[in-house]
Amino acid sequence: MANPVIMPRQGQSVESCIITTWHKKKGDTVQEGDILFSYETDKSAFDEKSLFSGTMLAVLCEEGDVVPCLDTVCIIGAEGEDISALTGGAAPAEEAKEEKAEATVQAAAPVSTATERCEGERIRISPRAKALALKSGVDMTAVVPTGPHGRIIERDINAALDKGATATIGAVEDFLAGKAPVTIPATEADAPAVAPAPCVVEAEYEEVPMSGVRRAIARSMHASLSEMAQLTLNASFDATALMDWRKQLKAGGEAMGLGKISINDMVMYAVSRVLLDHPTLNATLVDNTMRLYKHANVGMAVDTDRGLLVPTIFKADTLSLADFAKATKAAAAKAREGALTPDEMSGGSFTVTNLGSLGIESFTPVINPPQTAILGVCAVTNRLKADGSVYPAMGLSLTFDHRAVDGAPAAKFLKDLCTALENFGLLLAK
Repeated sequence: MANPVIMPRQGQSVESCIITTWHKKKGDTVQEGDILFSYETDKSAFDEKSLFSGTMLAVLCEEGDVVPCLDTVCIIGAEGEDISALTGGAAPAEEAKEEKAEATVQAAAPVSTATERCEGERIRISPRAKALALKSGVDMTAVVPTGPHGRIIERDINAALDKGATATIGAVEDFLAGKAPVTIPATEADAPAVAPAPCVVEAEYEEVPMSGVRRAIARSMHASLSEMAQLTLNASFDATALMDWRKQLKAGGEAMGLGKISINDMVMYAVSRVLLDHPTLNATLVDNTMRLYKHANVGMAVDTDRGLLVPTIFKADTLSLADFAKATKAAAAKAREGALTPDEMSGGSFTVTNLGSLGIESFTPVINPPQTAILGVCAVTNRLKADGSVYPAMGLSLTFDHRAVDGAPAAKFLKDLCTALENFGLLLAK
């Protein structure tokens, strides 16, 4: 029996996903657990594994398609099985794609009939196409590139061979080496040389489409800066006590079963406690309505290969420091693996982003809508006290939405947070 594979729903707020890569094509054998395709929501990326074994009978969507959740994307079953009832008579995506590609090549053919190159210019050619060219002795000046950015691919070589465009292997080698192109037909050694084709300057850039995650970040940041009245306050505190606690935790934490606790964990822990005394900062603003949270749901900005992701540590104010550290490590790992669900990146009431490890001493973090504030954690620098002694100072940058929060309440939050971090031992005792 044929089995339809649907686009999963990753979270209640997700309506559609983008297929980024197909790992199986029509006709391939599929085993249960094989990865069928990769896809993105507007916040994360996932791999879809097969729940069935059989043959890929149809691929109904192409890479780059936006597919509504719960729609069928492919069909797995026994080879030769009738699937018309599942496809509704629609042509599979691969067949439609082939027809589209064929039409594109035919339409493009009159525009260019040969590979154009001036002497010394690098040839854009795939490894498989190059190996075939050297093996077959194709006339490279008759090859029409159809690959991305004017690249010669294997089918271009085969197309030229089908038209009888041949040359000596030496002529192919000279062409690929960047020497002036001369066509020497294999059957007519005394044929006249072909004049060098006009020089075409290769583009000095590569066009890379934005991923779904990157587009979501762009929309969110644009909305944040265009719709909010953002203002940033900068402060610093004496990090001596915080650094001392970090040394103690590093030295004896493992023996106490505490695990690794970072400076960032300690700052976020303090944020989760201080936030409860400043409800307008532990809030969201939507359509002129403030939502004041009873718990601190702290978002943690994580830098990943796919872009900046912000998992939420829910009810962070109820967690011990050790449990808080475990939660942040697990969330960061899932973010970098692309395993976060949209639900795990929503519901935040405040966000913390840390650029201190990169040596940034002050910056302007951008609020994660619809939250009313975000805290930037900066690097530790050495400063002088009035008595001439040196102390480690850590910078904090608080951006807040002036529509929801005035400057004085925001400054009081920052002051209270600095006091809590300077007296971290007392904070733990509360």
